[in-house]
Parts: sequence; C-alpha cells; structure tokens
Amino acid sequence: MYPPKTRFAGSRIAPYRSVQRDWKNIAIYALGGALLGVIVASFIVPPALAWYSAPGGLPKGAQIQAIVEIPEVIRYSTSRLLHGQVIGGIMGSGLGLAFGIFLHVRDRRTALS
Repeated sequence: MYPPKTRFAGSRIAPYRSVQRDWKNIAIYALGGALLGVIVASFIVPPALAWYSAPGGLPKGAQIQAIVEIPEVIRYSTSRLLHGQVIGGIMGSGLGLAFGIFLHVRDRRTALS
C-alpha cells in the first residue's frame, strides 16, 4: 500500500480532489452564513413587528379599545417571523457564499505567486 499523500500524486485524480475540497469549503461558508442570518433575524424581527404594529399618535397611558382575534394575531406574527427568517437566511447565505469565494480566490492568487 502506498502512503495516502503519494497515492494519487502525478495522476489526474489529485486536482479534482482539490476542487472538491474548495467547493466543500465554499458550501460550508454559505450554509454557515444562512444559519447565522436566521439567528440574527430571530432577534431583529420580533422588535420590528412590535414597532410596526404599535399605534402611533396616542398620548401616553391611553388605552386602545379593540376586539382582537387571537388566532389571527398568532398566525400573522408567526408568518412574519418565518418570512423574516427566510429573508435573513437568504441574505446570510449570499454573504457566506461571497465570503467563501473571496477566500478561495485569495488563496489561489497566493498559491500562483
């Protein structure tokens, strides 16, 4: 048996393994960015929902007379939270993908020089 480092040396398989490793790392950055985006959105969206649904122009301490359907409020708030998390995941994935590609290009430039 050959040692693992020299087993494919000089063959056509070695460059493909490098490309697979590069794309794996880029995919990890994209998925990590998506996860981070969802987590950040989980903290940002609820206060934004509270601000958006608060009535404005009322004096402090004034009570609002309203009849609210609780299931409709729950459906609205959870759908907006999930919508915000999807947007955060997409944005984080895009940023992670760009960061992974940036690191890949930078590593290839230093390897070529």
